Amino acid sequence: MASDVQYAKELICRGAEEVIEVEELEAKLRQDRPLLVKTGFDPTAPDLHLGHMVLIQKMKNFQDLGHRILFLIGDFTGMIGDPSGKSETRKHLTKDEVRSNAETYKRQVFKVLDPDRTEIMFNSTWMDEFTAYDFLRLCSRYTVARMLERDDFHKRFQDNRPIAIHEFIYPLMQGYDSIAMQADVELGGTDQKFNLLMGRTLQRQENMEPQVILTTPILEGLDGVQKMSKSLGNYVALEDTPEDTYGKLMSLSDELMYRYFELLTDRNIHEVRAMQDKVDRGELHPKTVKEDLAWEITSKLHGREAARKGQEHFHRVFNRQELPQEMPEMDVRESEGTDLPEVAVRAGLCQSRGEVKRLCKQGAVSVDGKKVMDPGYSFGSGEYVLRIGKKRFLKVLA
Repeated sequence: MASDVQYAKELICRGAEEVIEVEELEAKLRQDRPLLVKTGFDPTAPDLHLGHMVLIQKMKNFQDLGHRILFLIGDFTGMIGDPSGKSETRKHLTKDEVRSNAETYKRQVFKVLDPDRTEIMFNSTWMDEFTAYDFLRLCSRYTVARMLERDDFHKRFQDNRPIAIHEFIYPLMQGYDSIAMQADVELGGTDQKFNLLMGRTLQRQENMEPQVILTTPILEGLDGVQKMSKSLGNYVALEDTPEDTYGKLMSLSDELMYRYFELLTDRNIHEVRAMQDKVDRGELHPKTVKEDLAWEITSKLHGREAARKGQEHFHRVFNRQELPQEMPEMDVRESEGTDLPEVAVRAGLCQSRGEVKRLCKQGAVSVDGKKVMDPGYSFGSGEYVLRIGKKRFLKVLA
């Protein structure tokens, strides 16, 4: 029994940023019943990416150990918007927007989770029943002074930026969700710590055993610098094509791929460390490890057959230097500007003419397979394939 608890604790704590409290987690794992593990998502946008998958993977760890996953869709709180980490009040979403996004969430999380062992819940189930008195009673449980201790609220208050009253209510409602769901454990990103602690506080006030909190780290995006974000373009969406998923993961830095292994896969952590040691000693090529990572994540999201096609596409386009089967086209026959920088910028392959000139000098630009070192190159009459770097292709009709 002790060894089972130790194994479960190691699996659960793998890649976790913080567990509050570890001793409480061990005690809960010794109980002769499945734990109720709560994870909440506000459906404020339709797309999930690998940054969200860090949390979903942790849910899968609990699920694999036989515990019950309570996947909470915050359809009520989503209309308010979580103020965590925000410097200004979020815009309100309509019920239709929230419901539409919620449906995409269910589809996406079941790429990783077992739907037969996942209970989908909506906090409107109990929040819609709240009366004005219930809200007033909930608000009486916490003070404004304590709310202003929270970093984002404190900064906004100091900078004289608005804080709407309903934003104070959000953490209280998230905490109340834990009472309604009788959660034993709640998972969330590091930016959710204040809200997660609120659940412990409110449960204690209800004479309930407080939930254990487990926070997961924020995943760096493909650039290896900033957090993964759709707005920054450094993301892999859960609904990207297998070809895009595989290709994007192959663009990771060698240093970051081990972190992705730890946070996003089921691979034994000792095996991951052994691969890293072999790479460091020169006994294993980092590209082999990266291919392994790309295959594992792509097959997790899309299945083995789709992962195979994604791998073949990558090898065909990037390893064998063959052209992709499909590429964007630009017809410049009626255009006055047919010089290479003009075409590349208009097609969105480069940000500026200066970038095109720099890439030409680096030998990263080719037309029909021949390098173009002269940034003054102009397309004559005919059909051409412009290639910039490894991944940017354009069929030019001149």
